Amino acid sequence: MRVKTSFYLIIMLLITTSLFALPFQDGEKLTYSIKYGIIKAGTATFEAKSSTYQNKPVWHLCICAQTYPFFDPVYKIRDKIESWWDKKTLLPYKSSKQLHEGRYRQYRIHYFDQANRKTTYMKWNYKEEKWKSEEKKLPFETQDIVSSFYELRTRSLKPGDRPKLYVTTDGKSVTTTVKVLRREKVSSIFGNVNCLVLEPDMKSAGIFKGSSKLLIWVTDDAYKIPVKVESSVSIGTFVVQLEAAQNVPYTIKK
Repeated sequence: MRVKTSFYLIIMLLITTSLFALPFQDGEKLTYSIKYGIIKAGTATFEAKSSTYQNKPVWHLCICAQTYPFFDPVYKIRDKIESWWDKKTLLPYKSSKQLHEGRYRQYRIHYFDQANRKTTYMKWNYKEEKWKSEEKKLPFETQDIVSSFYELRTRSLKPGDRPKLYVTTDGKSVTTTVKVLRREKVSSIFGNVNCLVLEPDMKSAGIFKGSSKLLIWVTDDAYKIPVKVESSVSIGTFVVQLEAAQNVPYTIKK
């Protein structure tokens, strides 16, 4: 009887683990090339690592993007966006966004108190060289601009779906939608893979600043690894293509 009970507990643990398994591994790092036309203008990385925030286990999520020095006179990019995402609730404690895109610069931080539905919003004033801080109410449990994408990867998606994202960034809380447009086979470092094509709603203020249109190709499976992104900005269209990956469940084709 004890053997049967132990076997049953093992099976239940395996089922429970699979139900709450995340679509990425600790140490997942995705490296992308940024192309403007036929020119390879820069690189971008998406990283997810185990960490702690105020002694609580979190995922430290980080997106960095930069253009190469030769392309900087055309359109300089030096972006770093971070999130400290609670492993249990999958809600952020803190987000930080430092942007340098062309002549535009931004440095902003959100500290989230999800239980009491409020956030402390800090904005760096470059002219005065000091922080401006204010407390704001949250209308809902919220993601930040980075964690919202990782949270989206946990969902089951199919063409025709329009999942909602609840996001707080730049001092504003918005509800935005993502259109799942179609299935499409795409050539990637993993070979030809089946993908879903996603289009975030660009009308929501404070999301995807500077872009008029954004398309994202993610693998059509439980992992939803982004393999390609197209973004339209004022000077044209950037294409972001996955060129290296670490700690992913795919074999890279050489």
